[in-house]
Amino acid sequence: MRARALIPAGVLAVVLVGGGWVALRNGRSDVASARASSARAESQDSASDATLLAARTRGSPAAPVTVIEIADFQCPACRMFFTETLPALEHEYVDAGKVRMVFVNFPLVQLHKNAAAAAEFAMCAAEQHRFWPVHDLLYEQQDSWAPLDDPSPYFYTLADAAGLARDSLDACIHSGRARQLVMQEAQSVARAGVHSTPSFIIEGGLLPGAAPIEMWRPILDSIYKAKTR
Repeated sequence: MRARALIPAGVLAVVLVGGGWVALRNGRSDVASARASSARAESQDSASDATLLAARTRGSPAAPVTVIEIADFQCPACRMFFTETLPALEHEYVDAGKVRMVFVNFPLVQLHKNAAAAAEFAMCAAEQHRFWPVHDLLYEQQDSWAPLDDPSPYFYTLADAAGLARDSLDACIHSGRARQLVMQEAQSVARAGVHSTPSFIIEGGLLPGAAPIEMWRPILDSIYKAKTR
């Protein structure tokens, strides 16, 4: 894969705060301002939204670098990132306390017919604090559920494998609250100017595509050094 440079976010830097998005239009990422906005947003969010955000965040809350992963569970390139890059990224940066990662849904429904349903299923798993086991199963078994006309029965087999409570899962899916959250996230991502998956917001910069770990290391090392000097 050809390495791609980190693209500055320019006039639209995006930071995920609380349960929503803050667009910074001054051409740079003002960390202090973003943190202040985050604190205000978090105080206004419902307990449910805060729980769902925490459930799909991995790494120490005190990590100096935040990476927002914008992804689609049916996207082959997203699975490539999951398979080829994420293990090293987790080992070298997340587990080491340098980076925290937040997963944001962006199902490309025009291309992937089951992506929205998969995202909804994953968000219902997040309500049970089982987002990451379901996240991993969806990517590991993407070839099995992606072509199905109705992936729901298959998702229930994954739910059993991930240890989800069926009654709570049914209630979440039937309520439509997870579907609404996924739609809101996708709309926010599109408004922010991100149009492909996977894409990564790294402290105000955009890294598109399933870049290999060799591409990530100099970017993260440079940002980490600048923020901890």
